Amino acid sequence: MTSGEPVVFVVDDDQAVRGSLRFLLESVDLKVATCAAAKEFVGVFRRGQPGCLITDVRIPGLSGLDLQQKLAEAGVELPVIVVTGHGDISMAVRAMKAGAFDFIEKPYNDQVMLDVVQQAVAHSLQHGDSRDERRAVEARLAQLTPREREVLDRVVDGGSNKSIARDLEISEKTVESHRARVMEKMEAGSLAELVRMALGLD
Repeated sequence: MTSGEPVVFVVDDDQAVRGSLRFLLESVDLKVATCAAAKEFVGVFRRGQPGCLITDVRIPGLSGLDLQQKLAEAGVELPVIVVTGHGDISMAVRAMKAGAFDFIEKPYNDQVMLDVVQQAVAHSLQHGDSRDERRAVEARLAQLTPREREVLDRVVDGGSNKSIARDLEISEKTVESHRARVMEKMEAGSLAELVRMALGLD
Protein backbone atom coordinates (compact mmCIF):
# COMPACT_ATOMS: atom_id res chain seq x y z
CA MET A 1 0.00 0.00 0.00
CA THR A 2 1.75 3.17 -1.15
CA SER A 3 1.30 6.34 0.84
CA GLY A 4 0.26 8.22 -2.30
CA GLU A 5 -2.62 5.95 -3.32
CA PRO A 6 -5.89 6.71 -1.48
CA VAL A 7 -7.36 3.86 0.54
CA VAL A 8 -10.88 3.62 1.96
CA PHE A 9 -10.72 1.89 5.36
CA VAL A 10 -13.91 0.13 6.45
CA VAL A 11 -14.14 -0.73 10.15
CA ASP A 12 -17.14 -2.89 11.06
CA ASP A 13 -17.51 -6.08 13.07
CA ASP A 14 -20.16 -7.41 10.63
CA GLN A 15 -18.44 -9.43 7.90
CA ALA A 16 -21.41 -9.04 5.53
CA VAL A 17 -21.25 -5.24 5.86
CA ARG A 18 -17.50 -5.23 5.21
CA GLY A 19 -17.98 -7.45 2.16
CA SER A 20 -20.80 -5.40 0.63
CA LEU A 21 -18.96 -2.10 1.16
CA ARG A 22 -15.79 -3.54 -0.39
CA PHE A 23 -17.77 -4.68 -3.44
CA LEU A 24 -19.49 -1.29 -3.76
CA LEU A 25 -16.32 0.78 -3.42
CA GLU A 26 -14.19 -1.44 -5.65
CA SER A 27 -16.89 -1.12 -8.35
CA VAL A 28 -15.71 2.50 -8.82
CA ASP A 29 -12.00 1.53 -8.65
CA LEU A 30 -11.40 2.63 -5.06
CA LYS A 31 -8.77 0.72 -3.06
CA VAL A 32 -10.34 -0.78 0.06
CA ALA A 33 -8.97 -2.18 3.34
CA THR A 34 -11.48 -3.78 5.72
CA CYS A 35 -11.03 -4.29 9.46
CA ALA A 36 -13.24 -6.07 11.97
CA ALA A 37 -12.23 -3.79 14.85
CA ALA A 38 -10.65 -0.42 15.58
CA LYS A 39 -7.55 -2.12 16.99
CA GLU A 40 -7.02 -3.90 13.66
CA PHE A 41 -7.32 -0.58 11.78
CA VAL A 42 -4.73 1.08 14.04
CA GLY A 43 -2.35 -1.77 13.16
CA VAL A 44 -2.60 -1.29 9.37
CA PHE A 45 -3.08 2.48 8.99
CA ARG A 46 0.01 4.58 8.32
CA ARG A 47 0.14 8.31 9.09
CA GLY A 48 0.00 10.38 5.92
CA GLN A 49 -2.03 7.74 4.07
CA PRO A 50 -4.66 9.56 1.98
CA GLY A 51 -8.20 8.22 1.75
CA CYS A 52 -10.94 8.03 4.36
CA LEU A 53 -12.33 5.90 7.16
CA ILE A 54 -15.87 4.48 7.27
CA THR A 55 -16.83 3.28 10.73
CA ASP A 56 -20.02 2.32 12.50
CA VAL A 57 -20.60 4.23 15.74
CA ARG A 58 -21.21 0.93 17.48
CA ILE A 59 -18.35 -1.55 17.15
CA PRO A 60 -17.01 -3.81 19.92
CA GLY A 61 -14.01 -2.61 21.92
CA LEU A 62 -12.96 0.85 20.83
CA SER A 63 -16.13 2.44 19.40
CA GLY A 64 -16.25 4.40 16.16
CA LEU A 65 -16.46 7.66 18.13
CA ASP A 66 -13.54 6.68 20.36
CA LEU A 67 -11.49 5.80 17.27
CA GLN A 68 -12.30 9.16 15.69
CA GLN A 69 -11.28 10.94 18.89
CA LYS A 70 -7.97 9.06 19.08
CA LEU A 71 -7.16 9.98 15.46
CA ALA A 72 -7.97 13.64 16.17
CA GLU A 73 -5.82 13.65 19.34
CA ALA A 74 -2.93 12.20 17.33
CA GLY A 75 -3.30 14.94 14.73
CA VAL A 76 -4.28 12.46 11.99
CA GLU A 77 -6.32 14.28 9.35
CA LEU A 78 -8.02 11.24 7.78
CA PRO A 79 -11.67 12.11 6.94
CA VAL A 80 -14.03 9.97 9.04
CA ILE A 81 -17.48 8.93 7.78
CA VAL A 82 -19.67 7.67 10.60
CA VAL A 83 -22.40 5.14 9.81
CA THR A 84 -25.27 5.28 12.26
CA GLY A 85 -28.52 3.49 13.05
CA HIS A 86 -31.70 5.52 13.52
CA GLY A 87 -31.31 5.58 17.30
CA ASP A 88 -27.74 6.90 17.12
CA ILE A 89 -28.35 10.29 15.50
CA SER A 90 -27.29 12.18 18.63
CA MET A 91 -24.02 10.21 18.60
CA ALA A 92 -23.54 11.07 14.92
CA VAL A 93 -24.09 14.76 15.65
CA ARG A 94 -21.51 14.50 18.40
CA ALA A 95 -19.12 12.94 15.91
CA MET A 96 -19.69 15.81 13.46
CA LYS A 97 -18.98 18.35 16.19
CA ALA A 98 -15.77 16.47 16.95
CA GLY A 99 -14.67 16.79 13.33
CA ALA A 100 -16.20 13.84 11.45
CA PHE A 101 -16.42 14.45 7.70
CA ASP A 102 -20.03 13.24 7.44
CA PHE A 103 -22.48 10.71 8.82
CA ILE A 104 -24.72 8.32 6.92
CA GLU A 105 -27.85 6.81 8.40
CA LYS A 106 -28.68 3.12 7.87
CA PRO A 107 -30.11 1.78 5.66
CA TYR A 108 -28.18 3.94 3.22
CA ASN A 109 -28.40 4.38 -0.53
CA ASP A 110 -25.32 3.04 -2.35
CA GLN A 111 -24.97 6.19 -4.47
CA VAL A 112 -25.11 8.41 -1.38
CA MET A 113 -22.31 6.36 0.18
CA LEU A 114 -20.20 6.56 -3.00
CA ASP A 115 -20.72 10.32 -3.30
CA VAL A 116 -19.69 10.98 0.30
CA VAL A 117 -16.67 8.64 0.08
CA GLN A 118 -15.43 10.27 -3.12
CA GLN A 119 -15.81 13.74 -1.57
CA ALA A 120 -13.87 12.56 1.51
CA VAL A 121 -11.08 11.04 -0.60
CA ALA A 122 -10.81 14.22 -2.71
CA HIS A 123 -10.65 16.27 0.52
CA SER A 124 -7.90 14.01 1.87
CA LEU A 125 -5.81 14.27 -1.31
CA GLN A 126 -6.19 18.05 -1.45
CA HIS A 127 -5.17 18.52 2.17
CA GLY A 128 -2.37 16.01 1.80
CA ASP A 129 -0.94 18.10 -1.04
CA SER A 130 -1.10 21.26 1.07
CA ARG A 131 0.59 19.48 4.00
CA ASP A 132 3.37 18.24 1.71
CA GLU A 133 3.84 21.75 0.32
CA ARG A 134 3.99 23.24 3.81
CA ARG A 135 6.62 20.71 4.91
CA ALA A 136 8.71 21.50 1.81
CA VAL A 137 8.53 25.25 2.50
CA GLU A 138 9.45 24.70 6.17
CA ALA A 139 12.48 22.65 5.08
CA ARG A 140 13.63 25.47 2.77
CA LEU A 141 13.05 28.04 5.51
CA ALA A 142 15.28 26.04 7.85
CA GLN A 143 18.19 26.52 5.40
CA LEU A 144 18.15 30.31 5.83
CA THR A 145 20.77 31.95 8.05
CA PRO A 146 19.48 34.12 10.93
CA ARG A 147 20.35 37.25 8.89
CA GLU A 148 18.54 35.93 5.80
CA ARG A 149 15.52 35.22 7.98
CA GLU A 150 15.58 38.81 9.25
CA VAL A 151 15.66 40.08 5.68
CA LEU A 152 12.81 37.73 4.68
CA ASP A 153 10.63 38.91 7.58
CA ARG A 154 11.12 42.53 6.55
CA VAL A 155 10.49 41.79 2.86
CA VAL A 156 7.19 40.10 3.80
CA ASP A 157 6.29 43.20 5.84
CA GLY A 158 6.74 45.25 2.67
CA GLY A 159 10.11 46.79 3.52
CA SER A 160 12.24 48.27 0.76
CA ASN A 161 15.93 47.48 0.41
CA LYS A 162 16.66 50.95 1.79
CA SER A 163 14.47 50.55 4.88
CA ILE A 164 15.75 47.01 5.52
CA ALA A 165 19.33 48.24 5.25
CA ARG A 166 18.56 51.00 7.77
CA ASP A 167 16.80 48.60 10.18
CA LEU A 168 19.61 46.04 10.09
CA GLU A 169 22.41 48.61 9.84
CA ILE A 170 23.87 47.05 6.72
CA SER A 171 24.35 48.36 3.17
CA GLU A 172 21.65 48.17 0.51
CA LYS A 173 24.03 46.08 -1.58
CA THR A 174 24.24 43.52 1.26
CA VAL A 175 20.43 43.50 1.51
CA GLU A 176 20.20 42.81 -2.24
CA SER A 177 22.66 39.93 -1.83
CA HIS A 178 20.66 38.45 1.09
CA ARG A 179 17.38 38.82 -0.84
CA ALA A 180 18.85 36.99 -3.84
CA ARG A 181 20.00 34.12 -1.62
CA VAL A 182 16.59 33.98 0.14
CA MET A 183 14.82 33.77 -3.23
CA GLU A 184 17.20 31.01 -4.33
CA LYS A 185 16.94 28.96 -1.11
CA MET A 186 13.14 29.33 -0.93
CA GLU A 187 12.88 28.40 -4.64
CA ALA A 188 10.65 31.42 -5.21
CA GLY A 189 10.17 32.55 -8.80
CA SER A 190 8.91 35.98 -7.81
CA LEU A 191 8.53 38.28 -4.82
CA ALA A 192 4.79 37.50 -4.76
CA GLU A 193 5.50 33.76 -4.54
CA LEU A 194 8.01 34.33 -1.75
CA VAL A 195 5.47 36.34 0.26
CA ARG A 196 2.76 33.70 -0.36
CA MET A 197 5.05 30.95 0.95
CA ALA A 198 6.03 32.93 4.05
CA LEU A 199 2.44 33.92 4.84
CA GLY A 200 1.31 30.30 4.39
CA LEU A 201 3.46 29.35 7.38
CA ASP A 202 1.89 31.91 9.72
